[in-house]
Amino acid sequence: MIKRIFVGLFFVLLVACSKNSDVHTSFYYWKTNVKFSQRERETLKENNVHKLYIRYFDIGLHPENEEPFPISKVHFAEKLNEFEIVPVVFIQNKVMLKANVDIEDLAERTYHLINDINGKNQISCSEVQIDCDWTLKSKDHYLKFIECFKKLSKKKLSATIRLHQVKYFEKTKIPNVDSGVLMFYNMGNIAPDSLNSIYSRKISERYLKSLKKYPLHLDFALPIYSWAIHIRNQKVLGLRSKLNLSELKKDKNFEQINATFFKVRQSNYKNGVFYEEDDLLKIEAISSSDLVEMAKDLNENSVQKPNEIIFYDLDEFNINNYEKNIFEQVVSCF
Repeated sequence: MIKRIFVGLFFVLLVACSKNSDVHTSFYYWKTNVKFSQRERETLKENNVHKLYIRYFDIGLHPENEEPFPISKVHFAEKLNEFEIVPVVFIQNKVMLKANVDIEDLAERTYHLINDINGKNQISCSEVQIDCDWTLKSKDHYLKFIECFKKLSKKKLSATIRLHQVKYFEKTKIPNVDSGVLMFYNMGNIAPDSLNSIYSRKISERYLKSLKKYPLHLDFALPIYSWAIHIRNQKVLGLRSKLNLSELKKDKNFEQINATFFKVRQSNYKNGVFYEEDDLLKIEAISSSDLVEMAKDLNENSVQKPNEIIFYDLDEFNINNYEKNIFEQVVSCF
């Protein structure tokens, strides 16, 4: 009898594991210089990662003539032959809001620049991703851009999707892409209050039920980054990235006043930034339990399983904030 129970339990676990085997772990890489640290390489190997979404460049408006132009083109400091590379292009929404923007020309120049980068680095890609938080006012230009780019590239095309674009898709429309990636972060406003702008379950719950009605297949992007919001006299001065929390706790110039806030005890410079006495630093981070919670909520509200969970973003500073098996834990929720 005991043997039968053991065999039965083993079979259930085996089925559960195999059920999740088709959901893959991927990462965004958002630095201009592509060169992995040893810890980053270990993470890729430990999680059997074969696909990387690499930001190739942004598209903004030139300050002199207000014409679209590429910003911060990627540089490959090492070859990535063992990975499938997906070029990601981030287009600032103000480009799509420009009344007289030549969409066809923009699509052509974007396509050729991706090809130039691939050619110089001997990269062959089968997919391109367009990242743009388009709005009702910019949707016509954005949707036209997607159509033009798709005709040119003849590759699989994916697009990033925000929560509001899922809930109100009949108004915001759905781009003509092969799949979307739901960016499950940056949910709130960057503000001096106590709320976490990166992730709020309360905010996400307003949108999650809409996933079952969304007709485009979605993969999910989850956050592993953190930042500090620099506040002075209840006004936000800016975001301070890569502030080591343990170092901050040891720094006599700062006093931790609760789980979220640090207060500046005396004016000082830290990492090239001036902090005035009584300034506040509001720490916004994502815990392991937050990630698991996100995954479970997304799984419960999705009609289809995702093909991939993409973590934003691959950086040693981010990785060191989590236990080694966190990515496996999160993916196993689907």
